Amino acid sequence: MMMKMWKPTGIAMAAVAATAAVALLVPSAMAQRDPAYEAARAAGQVGEQPDGYLGYASTPTPAVRAIVDDINIKRKDAYTKGAPAGSTVEQFAFVTGCNLIAKTKPGEKYKAPDGSWKTRDASAPVRDLRCP
Repeated sequence: MMMKMWKPTGIAMAAVAATAAVALLVPSAMAQRDPAYEAARAAGQVGEQPDGYLGYASTPTPAVRAIVDDINIKRKDAYTKGAPAGSTVEQFAFVTGCNLIAKTKPGEKYKAPDGSWKTRDASAPVRDLRCP
């Protein structure tokens, strides 16, 4: 009897790679956060989105917009370079977004699958059903 080999899909490959990327990159990135970004995050002005990018939970000031734009450009570069063969940049960014939302701390904002902004409490955040 011949066993059927499991062939990972692009999203599965992206999930594995994104989990590794978040484990390796996010702690160092979080440790080096810009104080202005920290203040915007703590004030609930910005938060994590399911697409892997930061978003505006309220109308941003030009300074906050500049910080978020810079971070999102760097994330796009990291996703482009880190997407494993067989998955798209968008799949890799999505899975990373799932992991970043899971790592939010109580009091931080994140975007729920329905598009609404939520404030993280002690319970697990509401994430897309496709999240690994």
